[in-house]
Amino acid sequence: MASLTANSTIGDWLDDPRGAEALGGLLAASGSDPSSLTPVRALPLQQMVALSQGEMPQSVIDGLVRSVNGGEIPEDDAATGWQETIVVGRFDGKTIVVTGAASGIGQATASRIAREGGKVVAVDISAEKLEAFAQQAPAGSVVPVAADVTNEGDIDRVIAAVGGPIDGLANVAGVNDDFSPIHETSDAIWDRVIGINLTGVFKLTRAVVPGMLEAGKGAIVNVASEAGIRGNASGKAYTVSKHGVVGLTRSAAFMYAKQGIRVNAVAPGGVATGIPFPAHVSEEGSARLHPFQSAIPTVATAAQLAASITFLLSDDGVNINGAILPSDGGWSVQ
Repeated sequence: MASLTANSTIGDWLDDPRGAEALGGLLAASGSDPSSLTPVRALPLQQMVALSQGEMPQSVIDGLVRSVNGGEIPEDDAATGWQETIVVGRFDGKTIVVTGAASGIGQATASRIAREGGKVVAVDISAEKLEAFAQQAPAGSVVPVAADVTNEGDIDRVIAAVGGPIDGLANVAGVNDDFSPIHETSDAIWDRVIGINLTGVFKLTRAVVPGMLEAGKGAIVNVASEAGIRGNASGKAYTVSKHGVVGLTRSAAFMYAKQGIRVNAVAPGGVATGIPFPAHVSEEGSARLHPFQSAIPTVATAAQLAASITFLLSDDGVNINGAILPSDGGWSVQ
């Protein structure tokens, strides 16, 4: 039998008697079963660390691999499934601002742009994580700016850090809500989610557009959500914020279509980013949403979402404006 490794897909593990027994035992210990992994069968086992939102350490994955390989961790065979393919030079000479760049989809997007020749102004609230990311990126390709996208002064610092024309903006920064229906939604949840997910997108877009108008070109990609195109994907605050992002995208695309600026959005479904939910999640909202969230056909990696975002940011998206691109494995057509 072929070796099972951390890069083998979850489906490969479940279809192999050794892997099914090992993984099934782990799930049983947490009160779950293999059917819970159906939407993530195409992901590598390693991705379970991110999926667990901090609950599963790397040592658990290493232990699973050892358990089916005689106590050893074998060298990985060629990774299976979709693999990121870098387009060398696609962003040569371009400067792109990316928010939420310290982790998840934002970091995957910033990383890909940098590896494809672009200069990235990487924005996030976490200075420490941004610095660590910048150290790992190609030398000089990432300018880290610790900033709150809802704060005007911080946005001014982001624009100043660019030091020249801005060719693109990826508004990725976002937070989850607590799945609450409107009668349970607190002012704190509403203000935080709307502030980061929608107002921050508005303010940073407003700040970069004048330079793009002067240059006569630019590309903006906003991260909406499956919750931006339906009402049964998340709680009240998150759903409203992402519907707002869709409206902002379409309005801006229309307003600037004749001035060289393209504005599009990507609407992810389930993504294995490890972004935590608030500490207290609404029981009523969760129960109502669960059947619909369970219908997610597949969960994507952050790199897969970055592929969609960078396509729209690049010149490959030349004839696309005002589009809301579902990057959701087909969830939106169910």
